[in-house]
Amino acid sequence: MRKVLMILSAVLLLSVSALAGGPGDRLFQVSVLPALLAGDYEGSLSAADLLSRGDFGLGTFQDLDGEMVVLDGVVWQVPSDGRVRRVAPSLGTPFAAVAFFESDSEVVVARAESLADLERQVDAALPTRNHFYALRIDGRMTRLSARSVPRQAKPWRPLAEVVREQTRFTLDGQEGTLVGLRCPAFVSGVNVPGYHWHFLSADRAKGGHVLDCALENARVRVDELTGLELRLPTGAGFDALDISGDHSAATKAVEKTPGGKQ
Repeated sequence: MRKVLMILSAVLLLSVSALAGGPGDRLFQVSVLPALLAGDYEGSLSAADLLSRGDFGLGTFQDLDGEMVVLDGVVWQVPSDGRVRRVAPSLGTPFAAVAFFESDSEVVVARAESLADLERQVDAALPTRNHFYALRIDGRMTRLSARSVPRQAKPWRPLAEVVREQTRFTLDGQEGTLVGLRCPAFVSGVNVPGYHWHFLSADRAKGGHVLDCALENARVRVDELTGLELRLPTGAGFDALDISGDHSAATKAVEKTPGGKQ
């Protein structure tokens, strides 16, 4: 039966890819958000394998060891000590989403007073809110608050508990890149509905998961994605999870939690 399901999954993925216009027009995702929320931090795909499926995106690492930023075909790790490093090809990820970035449109944001303000301006430039988008924003962050989370040991705790111990970074005045994904509302239970942003400075020395920011004269490049390829873990930990139910409150808590240490 397992072999039959694997064959059916492969056929489905190929069908989705064909409808989406090929691998350059789709989002590739490892695992689902509810599994990460529940505390499944087992790396199920290596950084090298992830790069074969996309050169731009975000996620996290084995044991929840920091924030992932995939930019220009390189996987960067922002651990809780803030010391950004390029990762080994063998390092695994329990949750990530990447695409081969090809800009479909471009807009300049003259000024955004907050992350919410930036998202409203980007929304106004999108042709539809029912597709996936990869968004690259280059410029100077007049104000930016980011975070990372500490590496976890087993038994793993739920993500909402871990983010209370997050380390926050104040990165005001940094030149760099916001790496963002926008997922449609109907993917709740698979990924974060709406926007999800990570940051990497131009010197590749600072970054993290973005909590808030303000910027001026920023170049926004938008890659519209019309397909989703989902790779589920096959380990016993994932198989045993109960990830049913509504995860909206937990998602909001882990995405916007302002607490932690600096």
